[in-house]
Amino acid sequence: MSQKRQSGFTVLELIVVVVFLVAAGTIFYVQKRDLQIEKGDSQRKTAINAIYYDLEEVFYFANKAYPEKLLSDQLKGIDPALLIDPNNVAVGDQKSQYHYEPKDCKDGLCKSYKLWADMVHEPTYTKPSRNQ
Repeated sequence: MSQKRQSGFTVLELIVVVVFLVAAGTIFYVQKRDLQIEKGDSQRKTAINAIYYDLEEVFYFANKAYPEKLLSDQLKGIDPALLIDPNNVAVGDQKSQYHYEPKDCKDGLCKSYKLWADMVHEPTYTKPSRNQ
């Protein structure tokens, strides 16, 4: 009797390769998602810091007070796009991830504020005004 050698893969070899590819794909997906979330959190911090420094170094310096609302025409030292969160919602809108809470306001000017961003993987990022 002669045995004929067949070429190809066994079912076990195919299962091992499929399991490996699924595991690698899952790890890749999770890592990519985590990197995107970290990037979003970093962008939120950058925007809050830019708004904060413009409020403190430009607006307060000129007015000796803070604005009652954050509007792009008042904050001339930053890119107006920074007043829009990653979901394309403006600061001050109830659904925004960026929040501005002015305190002790009169005639559109306030004595202090609290500025913060909702984060995904980190605690809320908060910047209170220097002048309380």
